[in-house]
Amino acid sequence: MAARVLVVTPTGPDRHDTGRGHPERPERLRAALAGVRDAEQGADVEVRPGRAADDHELRLVHDDAYVRALEEFARAGGGALDPDTVVAPESFDAAREAAGCGLVAIDALRKGEADAGFVVARPPGHHATRRRGQGFCLLNNVAIAATRLAEAQERVLVVDWDVHHGNGTQDIFWDDPAVLYVSTHEWPAYPGTGRSSETGGFGAPGLTVNFPLPAGSTGDVALAAFDEVVDPVVARFAPTWVLVSAGYDAHRADPLAGLAWSAGDYAALAKRVASYVPAGRLLAFLEGGYDLDALQASVTATVLAFAGDTRAEAAQARTSGGPGREQVAMTAAALARVEG
Repeated sequence: MAARVLVVTPTGPDRHDTGRGHPERPERLRAALAGVRDAEQGADVEVRPGRAADDHELRLVHDDAYVRALEEFARAGGGALDPDTVVAPESFDAAREAAGCGLVAIDALRKGEADAGFVVARPPGHHATRRRGQGFCLLNNVAIAATRLAEAQERVLVVDWDVHHGNGTQDIFWDDPAVLYVSTHEWPAYPGTGRSSETGGFGAPGLTVNFPLPAGSTGDVALAAFDEVVDPVVARFAPTWVLVSAGYDAHRADPLAGLAWSAGDYAALAKRVASYVPAGRLLAFLEGGYDLDALQASVTATVLAFAGDTRAEAAQARTSGGPGREQVAMTAAALARVEG
């Protein structure tokens, strides 16, 4: 039986104007939504408007002083938080709504209104820490959602398949035993975190799992990482929800990175993470992905996989033969030392 996928996206025009030539641009949102429309032709997909997160919800994760400073910075006209991260006058409002879209999706999934969800919003979030925006990110959308769930005594698995390590998400949950964080990412690349040896803090040993993969690594390596390392960790952790930081910049066509995945690989990964929890407990958040055609195709593949559509992996052939198996083994060894 096909699953129903709920897509939550902001209402109205895109208000996060990063300026001409910036890779994290409004066209990305349009490409992702075009990918959703492509999936709608054969799958049961509903698109629903989001809402802005309120101050309390933002402060589930972010320091009050940072939230106030970010809002004031945007209201004053904005500027650059760092060489990569642009704040426009309405960027704080856009970020607040991106965070709220995840909360709308969680409420709907809890009510049984869909079997899986996908938040298509920008700016992305996984580089944002409690007290700092960076790497195109202002507020950490997936962390806000995960914290809301953890407060309700849920056990949350966050899978981050963006090509860049989600340093903000890792930092936020480093000592949290209610959240398991798993990341596949290119190494060395921005932001320079996510080594195999980073396995969690004193309060959550072994609950951070990093796979720093070399340029040219293919999708079969990522799946091997799940087969050989992630699956047993997930079995022990027993998550009740899975949240995905769904970046598509590991695609071989992406201009900002060097991994060699395809849309078919994303479909396979989406199918895998969906198997970890019952229906109604799976939610993805758009992160990176800067080639518009690759982004569109990969979003389609993910939504189809979430819907249980067998066409998902046929859109593009899965990739294989690249390097990275040694890094998978290094992560396995690092976790074995923690378990000890």
